Amino acid sequence: MGQEIERKFLVVSDSWREAAQGEVISQGYIPTQDARTVRVRRVGDRAYLTLKGPAVGLVRPEFEYPIPVYDAQVMLTTLCEPPLIEKTRYRLPLGPVVWEIDDFHGQNQGLIIAEVELTSPDQIVDLPDWVGAEVTHDLRYQNANLARHPFTAW
Repeated sequence: MGQEIERKFLVVSDSWREAAQGEVISQGYIPTQDARTVRVRRVGDRAYLTLKGPAVGLVRPEFEYPIPVYDAQVMLTTLCEPPLIEKTRYRLPLGPVVWEIDDFHGQNQGLIIAEVELTSPDQIVDLPDWVGAEVTHDLRYQNANLARHPFTAW
């Protein structure tokens, strides 16, 4: 079974930008109930369908499948509820982990979140100096919630 174990943090400075590689992501969510999500994501010439279940602590089931880009574009425009999440994702390897920093655009402009995927919930991670408050358990910062309640409307 696939699973996701991650922690999320607000980003407090731009010192990470010089060393990071970025790519633009467009993603949307097909309506579901409870804490389950169905995400459609397009990243350049790649696309994915991702299903996530409810989290237990830091762990939640996650299944991701590549899909044709054309299909993803149709899903984004016909099945996903607006607004879409638009962001540039930067990847920054630091020691044994890779940080993913999302610089949001559109209705979430001004929000920058750093995520780190873990191999176990108790994995210790050294926090870089550009990482601020942890928001892992603040549901407002989940992408599915940012699609329904954008950052600029808080």
